[in-house]
Amino acid sequence: MSRRVLLHVGCPKTGTSYLQDVLFRNQETLREHDILYPADRFDAHFLAALDLMTLPWGGLETEAVGAWDRLAAEVREWHGTAIISHEIFARATPAQVERALAALGDTEVHLVLSVRDLVRQVPAEWQENVKHRSHITYAAFLETIRDPARDSRIGSWFWAVQELPDVLDRWGSTLPPEHVHLVTVPPSGSDRGELWRRFSRTFGLDGIDLDLTAERENPSLGVPETALLRAINQRVTSVVAPPDYRPLVREVLAHQTLSRGFASARLGLPPDDHAWAQQLSRAWVQVLRERDYDVSGSLDDLLGPDLGTFTDPDTSTADQLLPPALDAISALLVEAARLREVEERLHRELHEAREERDRVRETTTYRAKRRIVTTLEDSAPGRGTLEVYRRVRGRG
Repeated sequence: MSRRVLLHVGCPKTGTSYLQDVLFRNQETLREHDILYPADRFDAHFLAALDLMTLPWGGLETEAVGAWDRLAAEVREWHGTAIISHEIFARATPAQVERALAALGDTEVHLVLSVRDLVRQVPAEWQENVKHRSHITYAAFLETIRDPARDSRIGSWFWAVQELPDVLDRWGSTLPPEHVHLVTVPPSGSDRGELWRRFSRTFGLDGIDLDLTAERENPSLGVPETALLRAINQRVTSVVAPPDYRPLVREVLAHQTLSRGFASARLGLPPDDHAWAQQLSRAWVQVLRERDYDVSGSLDDLLGPDLGTFTDPDTSTADQLLPPALDAISALLVEAARLREVEERLHRELHEAREERDRVRETTTYRAKRRIVTTLEDSAPGRGTLEVYRRVRGRG
């Protein structure tokens, strides 16, 4: 039985993709140090979260059936420390949290929540919506966040995974404060490795030689890049199926191409929304200080950056959209050339396979067998003999 379980439940856009990628790729090394990250595929914990919360997710929910129970069973059987991590666990209801904790058995559960200031989280959440096919304007999104009644789907999701005191109430109310760990995302401009160092201390990974090469990340986009992606969504949402959208638009365009616009203006909050976000964050920080949780980093990180120059993505001009649009066209041409090469290779392989089949069919042995089969198929007893033969050979 596990001596300890580190249950990382969120929040989204706090470096979780990178953390999970490192844990997945270093499973063998972690096992050598008695640390289990149970995952036979990189999205195993995501499927477990979908299963636990019975969430619909573009058809993946059917694939996820039973995933949570299998994950929990593997954790219960482990003799050392086990780590579970996915950011959408943050939206679990009290009943789902109760089920999750019960499934972990008599283990010492430690809750981990990675957190970032609202000033950066609100724009990041709009970008995530856009990267998942949404074409809601930024202004409408901000109105929805401040007044969830305008769009309960967007608003309820955001607050379920981002309202820090509430997430901690649902997941940590039965745990002692010293078993609740907050990892704050460092301020913008901090050393790039600081967030990992905070994760490493919290998860007990210090001193373990891990491969920290980034293979899966969820990079942010600049203002014109996000505006372009939103415009693309308006055009393609009705004609590009979700299974095609993810590899073509989200991965090739957003993550691999548009995220490279380092010189572009970064998305922020308008002055009124910035003031509101900081005021709410101050109230949260006060609540968290009183709860005496273990904190890696500083709760002051949750206050967010000062107000900067705001660039409105809803008013991006054609001139501003042209550079990322050209990058997008170039990327799609490269992808089309790659797919064309794959198609031609498959055609060659198919042609070679057919030629090999034809050569086999020309052999004397094959022709003799074919005559026997043809003869047997002409009579009922012969067909019965063939059926028995095929069944014996395992060919049905």
